[in-house]
Amino acid sequence: MPEVVITGLGFVTSIGNDQKVVLDSLMNLRHGIDYFPDFGEETSPVKVAGTIKDFSAKGCDPEDWTFPDRYSIKRDILRSLPPHGLYAYCATTQAIEDAGLTADEVSGLDTGLFTASAGSAKMLHNHVERMNRSGVMRCSPLGIVNSVVGTLTFNLAAAFSIKGASAGFVSACASSGHALGYAWDEIMLGRQKRMIVVGGEDGNRESILPFAGMRALSQSSDPESASRPFDKDRDGFVGTGGSVVMILEDAEVAKARGAKVYAQMAGWGQASDGYNVAISHPDGDGLANAMRRAAAHAKISLQEIDYINAHAPSTPIGDLSEIRALKQTFGDRSPAISSTKALTGHGLSLASIMEAAFTVLGVNDRFMPGSAHIMSLDPEAKDLHIIKETEDEGPKFAMSNSSGFGGANVSLIFKRN
Repeated sequence: MPEVVITGLGFVTSIGNDQKVVLDSLMNLRHGIDYFPDFGEETSPVKVAGTIKDFSAKGCDPEDWTFPDRYSIKRDILRSLPPHGLYAYCATTQAIEDAGLTADEVSGLDTGLFTASAGSAKMLHNHVERMNRSGVMRCSPLGIVNSVVGTLTFNLAAAFSIKGASAGFVSACASSGHALGYAWDEIMLGRQKRMIVVGGEDGNRESILPFAGMRALSQSSDPESASRPFDKDRDGFVGTGGSVVMILEDAEVAKARGAKVYAQMAGWGQASDGYNVAISHPDGDGLANAMRRAAAHAKISLQEIDYINAHAPSTPIGDLSEIRALKQTFGDRSPAISSTKALTGHGLSLASIMEAAFTVLGVNDRFMPGSAHIMSLDPEAKDLHIIKETEDEGPKFAMSNSSGFGGANVSLIFKRN
């Protein structure tokens, strides 16, 4: 059976827009959460978000957007992008450069593309508003491809001349975890030699604030403590956007071209709660099953897992469900556990690949990021090994968890190369 390795990473996140800055942020627990005036100071009780620096994509005309000078984006490509498509184009460019892939390798039949995003509510609203105001024949010809859920797949497959497999995944906050898992399957089954996997979210008013109606967002106005997974006084998640890209590759193919390898993706597992449309199972049964399946798939025991990057979004119900899942899965032999959402905020469909990439950095650079902002640990988590500070001991096996609406749960396992 082939092995699957990670050979390229790209980042546009609240804690950094390149690998060097992201790595430093993780090691030093530097968060990317700020006051976010776009929410509306007088009308919204939600005040903070994980913001993307050095980019501006506020309006609906991509030609008004600004981004770092290192990226050159042709006008015909830019015009069909949503905000998170801009982030994803830049993160994909980074990852391809990082992996040392040529344009011919990227566009060959052996390279596929899987993406995950919720689409762009902002662009869709603008599209429908224009249709209602001016008539259906005055709709923007690009209004569909820059707004609907498949927008990342459409745009990136065209922009990077992808000729292998391409598809998008939608399972709420587990979406990009499913994209990674099924990308692993594509390589293991011999269908593709490498997969470019992309997650992205706008991270703007339209994509974050609707969660306020579910009472899921933190109403804290303090960026230093608003996102605090596992804290007993957590009051909801802090939204964020951006894009993260991982390139998965058949290990023999990577070796033959002399590629550097960050880590091996050893296996993955998924399971559903079958419980509620929006609320996690109170005992975390689905996530517990996903973790067990991931370990079995990777052919390791649960006791071999050294570190877990938890889903833990800083919501009262979500964190508690995962705490119980971890306790029933690991018993009194808890691995080190943290949630990097304390630093970034919750990236929704982006979250899984973002945290998987952070986990891969930890495996490669031999550290485990701490779970920041815990002032008083939830009593239910007292028997778990929640690390509050970064530890410079590198995990051999590390797991990254994700859970989404409808009870979708994904666990990914990475191994030191």
